[in-house]
Amino acid sequence: MNAKTVNKLVVPGAVLHYEVAGDGPVLLLIAGGGTDAGVYSGIVGQLAAEYTVVTYDPRGNSRSTYDGDPADECIEQSAADALALLDAIAGDEPAYVFGSSSGAITGLELITRYPDRVRMLVAHEPPCTEVLPDAADARAFFDEVYSTYHEDGLTAADVVFMMGTGLDGDAMPPLEDLLPEYRELAERMQANAPNFYEHKLLPFTRYVPDLSALKRVADRVVPAAGLESYAHLPGRPIDVIADHLGWPVVMFPGGHGGYSSHPVPFATHLAHLLRTDTV
Repeated sequence: MNAKTVNKLVVPGAVLHYEVAGDGPVLLLIAGGGTDAGVYSGIVGQLAAEYTVVTYDPRGNSRSTYDGDPADECIEQSAADALALLDAIAGDEPAYVFGSSSGAITGLELITRYPDRVRMLVAHEPPCTEVLPDAADARAFFDEVYSTYHEDGLTAADVVFMMGTGLDGDAMPPLEDLLPEYRELAERMQANAPNFYEHKLLPFTRYVPDLSALKRVADRVVPAAGLESYAHLPGRPIDVIADHLGWPVVMFPGGHGGYSSHPVPFATHLAHLLRTDTV
């Protein structure tokens, strides 16, 4: 396995921080929410034995800085950022892509707009709640989180968000109890939270996937969810998408962040899926 390299890529409106490890076919891991490349640190080493693993901080998160003032997320731009990374590392070769949470939404938009660039997409719990039959309730909930952030501050918004999405079980221990590398990641995520609530929460959860376009590439889309989070709000939309694709939802160990809580079985399961090149 090759040593990890750390790089920067200039894209319109931002400079992306990205990391590359391993050798073999390109596997792009897309982080979600207010997280960054570090959330995948537990699975990169195992996957890098077979793949050139690329992780990055989404624009506005951690070390991927905006050129100017922060702006509301544009999902089309998020997909273009992912494409720019593939152009830089994979060239014209189609790549494997794994995305979780809003990173899965970026992956859905990527394969919709640039289907020839994605060899397989594993979409893990994309919170595109507009596809749900009770979308109005989900929309009202995320509006509540947004207004709570503005009216009562970050801590109150965290409580409403975590309880309403079932993510309270994924909460990290106190910073002082974490190993230094995880403490650094947690501190970065805390620093990203205001930008997430202000500029990313509503655009991502309002995203409406093009189900007809996804149906045309259904043989390359793996709908995925966590065994412990499947029934919660972020996990529910993938069930609707899977029905349209004609595939069952593939279950992964753990919850919404199973790649962090169960890294070895999660990476093993992901590697097995990628080897099949089809569901």
